Amino acid sequence: MFEVLVFVYENYWRGDECPELGALERKLQAVGFEAEEIQEALTWLDDLNLAARGLQTLPPERDAELHPSLPQAQLWAASSTSMRVYSVAEQNHLGAECLGFVHFLETSGKLPAQLREMVMDRAMAATANPVLTLEDLKTIVLMVYWSLGQEPDALVLDELCDDNVARVAH
Repeated sequence: MFEVLVFVYENYWRGDECPELGALERKLQAVGFEAEEIQEALTWLDDLNLAARGLQTLPPERDAELHPSLPQAQLWAASSTSMRVYSVAEQNHLGAECLGFVHFLETSGKLPAQLREMVMDRAMAATANPVLTLEDLKTIVLMVYWSLGQEPDALVLDELCDDNVARVAH
């Protein structure tokens, strides 16, 4: 499934540029992906699109207009005293490495709480082996940004797309 998602990300730069699922299915078949893999990816993408439509993510300026009584930081971030507790199923499916990466993105201010929850939802929906790999999670994070028509900043994009194995320590 993740190969299909990467193909979609690379060929359709934003979620709103992606064709309808029927046309996308035909395109994926023409490229040579297996039918089962295509169906799994299309179901996953359809649910991602539903989640993206349901998410009320607004630019900070628009949030300030709609909610003038709330400080801007409160609208985009969880409270500094709040804590996300991962269920046992989430811990087992994502593993320490993936949860650590989600925490890194969140604490660096690049993954607001609403997007984190979309990532967690889509990660739990991914039918990977018992534990999701870090590379698969990075694909999910990219697809969440993609579905909202957003591009992560350059440093986050580098972290999501870079192969850490090939890095040389200085």
